[in-house]
Amino acid sequence: MQQTSIAIYGRAFNSSVVPYVEQLFSYLKEKDITVYIYSDFYDFLKGQLDCPDTFLRYYNHHDLPQNILFLLSLGGDGTMLSAVSQIRDSGIPIAGINFGRLGFLASIHKTKIIQALDNIFEGRYTLQARDLLEVSSDQQGIFGDANFALNDITVFRHDTSSMITINVSLNGETLNSYWADGVIIATPTGSTAYSLSCGGPIIMPGSGNFVITPVAPHNLNVRPIVISADSELELDIESRTDKYILSCDSQNETLNTTTKLRIKRASFRIHLIRLASDSFFGTLREKLLWGLDVRNY
Repeated sequence: MQQTSIAIYGRAFNSSVVPYVEQLFSYLKEKDITVYIYSDFYDFLKGQLDCPDTFLRYYNHHDLPQNILFLLSLGGDGTMLSAVSQIRDSGIPIAGINFGRLGFLASIHKTKIIQALDNIFEGRYTLQARDLLEVSSDQQGIFGDANFALNDITVFRHDTSSMITINVSLNGETLNSYWADGVIIATPTGSTAYSLSCGGPIIMPGSGNFVITPVAPHNLNVRPIVISADSELELDIESRTDKYILSCDSQNETLNTTTKLRIKRASFRIHLIRLASDSFFGTLREKLLWGLDVRNY
């Protein structure tokens, strides 16, 4: 019988969560699970706790074998976004233990690790497909082979208090020239992140849409617009400094305004592990405090 294998990815965290990591490692050792752990994260953990010497290191996405059951992300939503670069188009699903604050993506509470993993190893979960965005340019390579985003792709002004102009075309037709601090193109996953804080709508996962949300637009009648996920966008940026900032989830790059962008749906999806207790609307109610009346407190 083939032994179960998982991968673990994480980033530096504060010492308050060390007991939960120790509990996780003891559980995996007791279950005789083969663990592939991200090398940089393993080096960090060695200074925090006793790491099992049976763990196998991996250095990048090329090192992960195809028989991995799932990748376990230890951290917050930012760590989950970074973990996407570890699995890419391999089809390996992701589960997240929330050591952060909000936890829209990392849905497993740190006090319920054992219960959640028991459910996963016994097959009591569903896989939820999430679309990604991809950015490219004919002028230069952008972000190498990691030019995709689960949350959003954002264009933002660089080293100036002046607005920039983002000329946006959709499927070859002019959409708008945004005079603003920037523009966010968000997936349904990212609709509850930066886009939401800038007045964008919440979009259900799997709805087949993206949203374009301006950041502090000069014209107040310019509002977010929901577009089909099959759309292809072209962005031509004008700025007094001849530069702008492009972000792709946690990655950032400063580009010259001669660099025009092309944004579309990525050629692959990632799959999030969702337990029976997970609910999109339940998460909204919990994280955004829907249904609570402050007059009762």
